[in-house]
Amino acid sequence: MLTGGWSQDSEATFRRQVADVLKPEHDDYYLLRWLRARSWNPEAAEKMLRDSMKFRERWNADEIDQWPTPQVLKDLTPHGTPGFDRDGSPIIIIPFAGFDIWGLLHTVSRADIVRMTMQALERYMKLAFEQSQKTGNPACRQVVVIFDMENFNLKQYVWRPASEVVISLIKMYEANYPEILKCCYIINAPKVFAFAYNMVKNFLGEYTITKIKIYKSDQSKWLPPILERCDPSQLPAHFGGTQTDDDGNPKCENKVKYGGKVPKELYTSKEDSFNNNVPFNETEIKKGGKLKLAFDCEDAGCFLKWEFRTFEHDIRFGIKCTNKKTMESNEEVPLRRVASHQIDESGFIPCQPGCHYSVLFDNSYSYFKTKKIRYSVVMTTPLAEIEQAACENIAPLATEDAVEAL
Repeated sequence: MLTGGWSQDSEATFRRQVADVLKPEHDDYYLLRWLRARSWNPEAAEKMLRDSMKFRERWNADEIDQWPTPQVLKDLTPHGTPGFDRDGSPIIIIPFAGFDIWGLLHTVSRADIVRMTMQALERYMKLAFEQSQKTGNPACRQVVVIFDMENFNLKQYVWRPASEVVISLIKMYEANYPEILKCCYIINAPKVFAFAYNMVKNFLGEYTITKIKIYKSDQSKWLPPILERCDPSQLPAHFGGTQTDDDGNPKCENKVKYGGKVPKELYTSKEDSFNNNVPFNETEIKKGGKLKLAFDCEDAGCFLKWEFRTFEHDIRFGIKCTNKKTMESNEEVPLRRVASHQIDESGFIPCQPGCHYSVLFDNSYSYFKTKKIRYSVVMTTPLAEIEQAACENIAPLATEDAVEAL
């Protein structure tokens, strides 16, 4: 339940401030989620909601269920819903050791993993909403999560691209799915998990952290609190419940996917990812230097798409948008260092007509190393065409300007 510093005045103020972006399904409970996430501050909640609306537009979140999930993600992403807690809220089980982040990042893009996570969250939210309609209990619109950390291996997450993906997913969740978590049980946590948790909890909100309970590999410790909230009939026998598959499997693999190693034959090499009809350029960015690409968006429905890799060293990457009429600027992609020497970097953003986009590859922080980069940055037509492998009708509009460091 959403309780705490709620007041009718703060809710009414918030509703007036965001009335222009609300949809018919955005009821009081929906608004209270954003207020609670920002300690009942209407101004802060408004900013959070508007930022999330832009995020959802960029990722086409309202249609994410129609996105054709790559088969490897369908088969090897560990999660599932065996039942519902005593209030009727969905129970989500995630056998985390089955999440082969190394293999997945050598098989699909980071954007695919983001979309897959969004798709799962949207489906769980829909299921929770349906439960609240059936039971008449708004508490059902939150979910119970059980993370099973048995056989957790920290080695994969020391790899920078893997840790970056996990952190980006946590930040995405915190910024765009506030107050959907009722409680989270992390069970069978090995000693090494404490190191990983200390890193990621810095990206979690304080209220989220209060809902997380961590237990070592001792069922006598973690099972009683779970059973207080969840009836045994709603849990697989493997997790202390009474459910089994028809063949007696205590893991209930018909309801919960346990993931697993991605076969190496599915890996896509860096060479393969560039073996297409997209035009690529190759250049060097001198130590202390920058590479700038300029784009002007004139028509609605355009997207700016990028894919690049560096050789041996990382690079800073960011995108700034400037309205040519008002000269107002904002960061579409915040400038940051990316490990593009370890894994290909790719993505896209929707563009607004009448805006100028500046794409920056920044090596100004490096005093000794010249960076070699192979890249494609193009402005294209809507998302449906972006995702076509042949990339027909793409017209690059960039002008290149390599700038030496001052």
